[in-house]
Amino acid sequence: MVEDQSAWFGYVAVATDEGKEVMGRRDFLICWRGTVSPAEWFKNAQFDQVSASEIFGKSHDPQVHKGFLSIYTSPNTEPSSSKLSARDQVMNAVKNLVNKPEYREEEISITVAGHSLGAALATLNATDIVTNQYNKRTGSKEACLVTAFVFASPKVGNEGFRKVFNALSNLHLLRIENRFDIVTDLPPSSISYKKAGMKLRIKSHKSALLNFTDGLQLHDIIPKSHSLKEYLQGVTARQSQ
Repeated sequence: MVEDQSAWFGYVAVATDEGKEVMGRRDFLICWRGTVSPAEWFKNAQFDQVSASEIFGKSHDPQVHKGFLSIYTSPNTEPSSSKLSARDQVMNAVKNLVNKPEYREEEISITVAGHSLGAALATLNATDIVTNQYNKRTGSKEACLVTAFVFASPKVGNEGFRKVFNALSNLHLLRIENRFDIVTDLPPSSISYKKAGMKLRIKSHKSALLNFTDGLQLHDIIPKSHSLKEYLQGVTARQSQ
């Protein structure tokens, strides 16, 4: 249960020509899923901090969640699968897309998204892309914009990691938090975890699905408040206000 094994964790997608016309640029989307397996729950619980200086540099001594970093960077141990880590697979895809000949003359951008565990991985991934300049074409000094939308994200790193994040240009992160979702406050700040990016607070418990008048109690609402469905409903309700 504690070994690093192969698992589908997300995908990298490219905006269609129609999508490019709507957005005004060619966007590359990286999407990370949330927790599924018992092994991943075990990784979630490994909240002691470890150095991430190999990725983010030694400045500010960035420390991050051990379990999240392990999922992101550990090479696969299964003989039948690719030996590349999730990080290497994603970065190879991003590098290939950013430098793809048919996109060389287009304005491009990178969007990273994720829910729960996937939100933590998206935070690491977006920061990694900008820190190590994967958002620049080979031979170019210009970097494209990287934007992360993270839903129900636990905290990822310490104050040093946040300082690294804050010092980066061309990187924006919107952290969407549901009011009764306790995961967004984990791990506790008492063990040196800090939040990064800007916060958007939603209140999905006010929707028809989670209305107190429907007989739901607080102990019903708290678990539901973490679900991606509730987050998407809460964002939709916020947009309509």
